[in-house]
Amino acid sequence: MIGGGQAGLSVAYFMKRTNLNYLILDNQSKPGGAWLHTWDSLKLFSPAKYSSLSGWQMPSSQNEYPTKKELINYLSEYEKRYDFPIKRDTSVIQVSKEKDVFELRTNNGNYLCKSLVSATGTAMSPYIPKYPNSNEFNGRQIHSVDYLNTNDLNNKKVLIVGAGNSGAQILAEVSKVTTTKWVTSEPPIFLPEHIDGRYLFVQANNSYFKKETKEYRQKVSLSNIVQIQSVKEGLENGVYKDYRPFKAFYKHGVIWSDDTKESFDVVIWCTGFKANLKHLQKLGITQNNRIKTQNTKSISEPGLWLVGYGNWTGFASATIYGVGKTAKQTVEEITTFFNNNSA
Repeated sequence: MIGGGQAGLSVAYFMKRTNLNYLILDNQSKPGGAWLHTWDSLKLFSPAKYSSLSGWQMPSSQNEYPTKKELINYLSEYEKRYDFPIKRDTSVIQVSKEKDVFELRTNNGNYLCKSLVSATGTAMSPYIPKYPNSNEFNGRQIHSVDYLNTNDLNNKKVLIVGAGNSGAQILAEVSKVTTTKWVTSEPPIFLPEHIDGRYLFVQANNSYFKKETKEYRQKVSLSNIVQIQSVKEGLENGVYKDYRPFKAFYKHGVIWSDDTKESFDVVIWCTGFKANLKHLQKLGITQNNRIKTQNTKSISEPGLWLVGYGNWTGFASATIYGVGKTAKQTVEEITTFFNNNSA
């Protein structure tokens, strides 16, 4: 399995209940996966009860919504609890296949396997949309994956781009120390105070069990903004005035659609991520940064599964509460794969 974040651990939990030999290759030096690379004040938008991996519920938080530190501690303890075989500091550079065997070339030697689970997520592939003259801008541009805190933003004029939960949380924090402006492609949607990620948890369950989910689909989307405390404060302070996208950069800032110019010192891109599939390029099955799957199983490459990349690998599979359902089905399919191909 490639990746020791929430998706890899979810698969490992179910894999441990089989008689199959498996190993997790993880490019991090410690537990936590992509959560190690999020901003300091990040909070989940689901209570602990709805932010848990299979088999062991996340301990209750002192806050309504768990912090980054609490989640990383939980993932670390989860690894210890189940004693998963993990090889750290191991980056898979390229996957190839000879007959029925995958060969994984890494910075720590090569590995061979008959089945492969890619669970590398999206954090290593931040997406920044292309704008004219972006290279001419002499200010600083960072993606949310590189944002940690406001320490170096005091008295800097900051443009924040992106309407999701990351954009809303970062805007709420940055606006406390400096002047900000918020760009979104469409008017942002703030969920009512009583609706948060637990509704997505219900929606993921209903999707897995093929139940009707119309009620929840009308109310909740991963792109909607949950009113955690910092967001509530931002709403009360009137920081969420949104503007439609600018059309280009210039040396000192951006050019708006009416051709007016506005200077900025920093642009923070909260514009999401793409699936990290570079290691699978040599297999020749990637199209438009996706691989065709039936559930999580590759359609054209026997023995390959992809877990945790987004709705194309299972509803809410890129979330800590949604990935468990697809992980369970993945391991069931892997077990069947070996049973059907045994001598």
